[in-house]
Amino acid sequence: MATVHVTDATFDEEVKNSDVPVVVDFWAEWCGPCKQIGPALEELAEQYDGKIKVAKVDVDKDQAMAAQLGVRGIPALFIFKDGEVISNRTGAAPKASLESWIKESI
Repeated sequence: MATVHVTDATFDEEVKNSDVPVVVDFWAEWCGPCKQIGPALEELAEQYDGKIKVAKVDVDKDQAMAAQLGVRGIPALFIFKDGEVISNRTGAAPKASLESWIKESI
């Protein structure tokens, strides 16, 4: 499974009610650093298929969850497990760093 595009309307179903931990990427089309980490997140979604889910939320189209979570800058990454935020970070990072963060968190 590749990344899943999530909206405010589908957030609870796709993220909070997920059977596996979910990495949520709050991003925007115009955001350079967001585009930098996009391919790495796609690879991690495939690499860890069945163990994690990677969800993307476009903050230009869906702002409610970003506001609720206090997102101030993008890319903003959150890991949800059992419906709760267990870790978060802001900014671009290489794939190895993202993978390490995910492994430590889940």
